[in-house]
Amino acid sequence: MKTITRILLLLAAFQLAPAQVAASAPREDSKTVQEVTRMLRDFLAAVPRSDRQVFDHFFADDVIYTRGAGVTVDKAEIMKNVGAGVAGGPASTYEAGDITVHTYGKMAIVNFRLVQHTVEKGSPVTNYFRNTGTFLKRNHHWQVVAWQATRVPAETK
Repeated sequence: MKTITRILLLLAAFQLAPAQVAASAPREDSKTVQEVTRMLRDFLAAVPRSDRQVFDHFFADDVIYTRGAGVTVDKAEIMKNVGAGVAGGPASTYEAGDITVHTYGKMAIVNFRLVQHTVEKGSPVTNYFRNTGTFLKRNHHWQVVAWQATRVPAETK
């Protein structure tokens, strides 16, 4: 009898496993996907203006940001560097492509291909990055709480 009970319990556990995996998988909430995507695109369009208010609104006070060079910074460091580009030099512009958003209630994970258009040593340059951001909705407002930027090597652009 104990053997049969153990077998039944084991079978029940295997039957529950797929349901548990499915329940934890992201459920794409189209409203959230649209909100977060719009927020990302609006932020990238505003970056060249170095508007401190835009950065303050986009990044949460407790954000952890890992730059493409592997350096981790907090919001104070981000804000300190807003507008710290080369004086008198042309502003970079940014665009996002290949955007994927997974939603988890009050959290959304975004991954995208960032394209930076800039000028270096008088010549136009395009740089590519893969970025992953974690947005959290607090007080009815989405903000980035974690960000990872990775420069894409030239041969994989």
